[in-house]
Amino acid sequence: MSAAMAVDAPKPPKLVLDEFVATALSGTPAELHPYFESFRTLHTRKLWHQLTQKLFQFFDDPLSKPYRVDVFERFVRDFESKINQLRLVEMGVKVSKEIDNPQTHITFLTSLLSRIDATKSQEAHVLLLATIAHAKLIYGDLEGTKTDMDAAWKTLDTLEGVDTGVNAAYYGVAADYYKARAEYAPYYRNSLLYLACVDTEKDMTAEERLVRAHDLGISAFLGDTIYNFGELLMHPILDALDNTPHEWIKKLLFTFNEGNIGKFEALAPLFPQEPILQENYAFLRQKICLMALIESVFKRHADNRTMSFQTIAEETRLPVDEVEHLVMKALSLKLIRGSLDQVDQKAQITWVQPRVLSREQIGGLATRLDEWVNKLNAVEQRIAPEVLANA
Repeated sequence: MSAAMAVDAPKPPKLVLDEFVATALSGTPAELHPYFESFRTLHTRKLWHQLTQKLFQFFDDPLSKPYRVDVFERFVRDFESKINQLRLVEMGVKVSKEIDNPQTHITFLTSLLSRIDATKSQEAHVLLLATIAHAKLIYGDLEGTKTDMDAAWKTLDTLEGVDTGVNAAYYGVAADYYKARAEYAPYYRNSLLYLACVDTEKDMTAEERLVRAHDLGISAFLGDTIYNFGELLMHPILDALDNTPHEWIKKLLFTFNEGNIGKFEALAPLFPQEPILQENYAFLRQKICLMALIESVFKRHADNRTMSFQTIAEETRLPVDEVEHLVMKALSLKLIRGSLDQVDQKAQITWVQPRVLSREQIGGLATRLDEWVNKLNAVEQRIAPEVLANA
């Protein structure tokens, strides 16, 4: 069943405030009693904003875990139309995590979805769809997950200034969905977008950061369209790999970015630790050769980018008869632009894909900039007398 379909859930009994509070006070720890007294006061005075804030404090209190679903269903549902709908859904999402039964969990969320006006409360609608999609993913319903993801994106793509929590919910489930399907490039893209929406130190545990960094590294290596690791290399999530058995993955990422085949070969004996990398060694070898080609072109001056097949073979450690195929692959992936001269066995490169530079690469670029400035100064000194004479 699509989450977009309304769910006719039974309405809760009408709230009798004093009775609800009295029951809560008799059945909960004393530490929670001030919350319920506040609920009574704020509800009576119809201070919905303040009541919403107090409810969030309650739901964030670890002691409230056994009572969250009951408070939401018996109390919050009575006035849910009077409070901010995005805040309502955020509460509902938090509460739903306490429901262990898969069907009850889905029913709780879809029932809430049926009570949200998708036109007036678009962000709330998207957040709930993404949450339902994630629940379905956990319970193994990939088709249902994709249906709800697509419905969420259809609305999200039209919105501006979206709450970061809403974006995080969508990109988080999208990343997990593509991980489940072993689609590396979409996982990589959505996972980085997810990280852009969260505070990795506050919103993720150390274990979650480690898993995310590991999975991003693997997807960067195996994504057949990913040849620019810049955004990942600059992200602090990679620090989660430091001083762990996976630290070599971080080193391998920088090795690819530098196009350093020697370092690649030095790290290759570790690939059996990640069987998926060992199984795709041939692909990874071609990828590092492409990165080496990019690096070789990048290091050259713009007026010195006509390279013989022999030179490319030496730079990429490939047999000469495989160079043409490598260059054609780089051209098709739009990593470089240029042309091939098969007769003279030369490649003329006119453009190379921009990318994040290591310190060594930045040093090389600085040297070339100094040379360029010196050339400009020499030209200026040469033409200065003529300029002055014609002035």
